[in-house]
Amino acid sequence: MTTPAVSTTKGPPSPLRGWIVTWAAFGINLASGTLYAWSIMAKALRAGDPNRPGSWSALQANLPFAVATAAFAIMMIFAGWAQDKLGPRRVGILGGFVLGGGFIAAAFAMPSPAFVAASFAIVGIGIGLAYSATTPAAIKWFSPTKKGMITGIVVAGVGLAPTYAAPLAHYLLNVVQLSVSNTFQLLGAGTILAIGLLGLVVSNPPLGYVVPAVAATSAKPRNVSRPDRGFAAMLSTPQFYLLWFMFVLAAAPGLMVISNVASIAKDMKWDAGFVPIIVLAAFNASGRIVGGFVSDRIGRTNTMLLFFVLQAINIFAFTHYTTPALLIFGAGFTGLCYGTIFTLMPAATADFYGLKNMGVNYGFVFTAFGVAGCTGSLLAGSIRDLFGSYDKAYFVLAIMLLVAAVLAFLTHAPKIAAASADRPDPAVH
Repeated sequence: MTTPAVSTTKGPPSPLRGWIVTWAAFGINLASGTLYAWSIMAKALRAGDPNRPGSWSALQANLPFAVATAAFAIMMIFAGWAQDKLGPRRVGILGGFVLGGGFIAAAFAMPSPAFVAASFAIVGIGIGLAYSATTPAAIKWFSPTKKGMITGIVVAGVGLAPTYAAPLAHYLLNVVQLSVSNTFQLLGAGTILAIGLLGLVVSNPPLGYVVPAVAATSAKPRNVSRPDRGFAAMLSTPQFYLLWFMFVLAAAPGLMVISNVASIAKDMKWDAGFVPIIVLAAFNASGRIVGGFVSDRIGRTNTMLLFFVLQAINIFAFTHYTTPALLIFGAGFTGLCYGTIFTLMPAATADFYGLKNMGVNYGFVFTAFGVAGCTGSLLAGSIRDLFGSYDKAYFVLAIMLLVAAVLAFLTHAPKIAAASADRPDPAVH
C-alpha cells in the first residue's frame, strides 16, 4: 500500500496570529516603559540615596529622564529604518538588551549626575529600538479601519508601565531599602529577560498576506492610508512639520507632570507620590485606547484638537490642585489626554504616508518626543529651582497646548498628486 504524501506547504497564518503579535508588542512596551517611573527615582535622588550621602537638585534629578527621552526620540529614526529592513524580532530583542544594559550601567555610574545621565542615553537608545518594533508590526496584520484601535492597544503598554514600575521602585527603595544603584540593577535585569522572551513572538505578516475581510458598512472610513511615501517625500510636505510641532507642544506638559508628580506631591507634604503616578499611568493607557477608538470615527486631527484643548484647561488648573484628591484627579486627566498622542501620531503618520515605510517615517516624527521631554522636564525643574514652585511652568505649558490645538485645526491630509501617485518614491529602495 502506498503511503499518502504529506503536504509540507504552509497555509495562510490564522487571524489569531495578528492578535498574538499585538499582545506581545503590548508586553514589550509594558516592559520598556519603566522610564515612566522616573519620578520615584528623582524623588529619592533629591532626598539623597540612603546608601550614598548627598542630594541632587531638581534640575539634576530631571536630567537623566530628559537625556533618555532625547536619545529615545533620535534613535527612533535609525530603529525605524532597522525595523523596516531587518524585521521587528531582531530589533526588539536587541532593544531589550540595550535598555537593560543602560539601567545596569547607571547603577555603576552613581552618584554622579553626569554619568547617570550618560547611562540613561543608553536606556533611551534601547527604548527606541524596542518601541520601534511594536506598532508597525502589529498594525500590518489588520485592516486600516482598525489602525487606531490596534495602535492604541500596543502603545497602552508604555502607559501602563508605571502601574507596576512605580510601586515596585517605591517598595525597593523605601521598604526593602535598597540603594538607587541596586534598584537600577534589578530593573535592568528584569527588562532584558522580559523583552527578550516577548521579542521572539513579534513578526511582520508573511509576503502576500491578505488582511481578514471587513464587514461591509455604509459608513465611509475616515482614516484611509495614502500611497506609500518614503521619508524624503514625507519631509517635503508641510503636514510633517505640523505633526512634529504638535507633538512637541502637546507632549511636553504630560512629560513634565510624569517626571515631577512625586515631587509635586512632596511639595504639598504628601509622601505617597507613587499613588498619582499609578493613577496617571492607568489613564495614560486608557487614553491610548480611547484616542484610537475616537479617531477611527471622527478623524485624527479632530481628536487631537479635542484633547489638546482639554489638556490645556487641565494644566491651567494645576495651580489649584492643592490636595491629594485634586492632584490625583489632575494626574489622571493629564494621563488620559497625554496618552492619546501616542495613538494619534503613529496612526496619522500611517494615514498620511502609508505603511510600507512607517518605521522610519514615524521615527522622524517621533524626534519631537525628545524635544518635548527636554522642554517639559527641564523647564519644570529649572522653574522649581528658581521660584520654589511649578506654577509658572503650568502657565507656559498650557499656552503651548493651545498653540498645538490651533495647529491641529489647520492640519489636513496631504493631497495626492495625480501625476505622481504611482511614481516610485525616491526614498524607497
